[in-house]
Amino acid sequence: MATEANHPTYETLLYDVEDNILTITLNRPDKLNAFNNLMRHELVDALDHADADDAVRVIIFTGAGRGFCAGADLSGGGSTFDRDVNADGGIVNSVHRDGGGLVSLRIYECLKPTIAAFNGAAVGVGITSMLPVDIRIASDKAKFGFVFARRGIVPEACSSYFLPRVVGISRAAEWCFTGEVFDAAEALDGGLVRSVVAPDDLIPTARELATKIAKNTSAVSVTLTRHMLWRMLGADHPMEAHKIDSRGVQFMGASTDAREGVESFLEKRDPEYSLAPSSDLPDYFPWWEDPEFS
Repeated sequence: MATEANHPTYETLLYDVEDNILTITLNRPDKLNAFNNLMRHELVDALDHADADDAVRVIIFTGAGRGFCAGADLSGGGSTFDRDVNADGGIVNSVHRDGGGLVSLRIYECLKPTIAAFNGAAVGVGITSMLPVDIRIASDKAKFGFVFARRGIVPEACSSYFLPRVVGISRAAEWCFTGEVFDAAEALDGGLVRSVVAPDDLIPTARELATKIAKNTSAVSVTLTRHMLWRMLGADHPMEAHKIDSRGVQFMGASTDAREGVESFLEKRDPEYSLAPSSDLPDYFPWWEDPEFS
């Protein structure tokens, strides 16, 4: 189990674990936390550390300063999105992999439940990379924008997959076609966020929700449930869910966590679960095969 002394340190992020809750803070406040290649590398690394650390039960993403993430760092000028000029990362069949997509895929694969707390503007990759996060909360100062058509590019970070699943195809199309920046109230109405709160209440609200997960649930139950919910979005028949449900109920039903869950309920006390995602996931996990980039 990781200790405070061996938590990673980063140039573009703050990584803080307290009460089993990891807060990852995008930390380029002078640039409104604009996304660059280093931030992409560090976000992936931070999630690798979090998955390996059983002291981390829930992950909260937020931003330093007055913005969450202003999108891609545009300091490169008109060639910012020219991947032939700005090559970084793997190349497959002469195609450069989208950096925001690598972050989205890593969040999607995460073993821990995730919460985004939008303290300010989340535009472009600042919002698309957070679509695989399980729960999103916004300050009433937050703004959002899928501005790609206004920059002469297309949506990235796997958002053509995630956004329609989160808000529906019609709302996703409107936001992407117009490229307009919209406020937190519209984000709430469209289902992009679950609630809008005053700025001072944002992190306390996120931590209260995270604490409900961290203190009351089996970590392995939550890991399995997270992937059951997300993976079944792509299933072509409920039989696929029935197969995984059956395996999960059989495995967890015979576990010490299931015994503790029932006994603590009957004894009217807080549960003390012992299974850990780093060591106690069932043999059938993962039950899917990830496709390769081509």
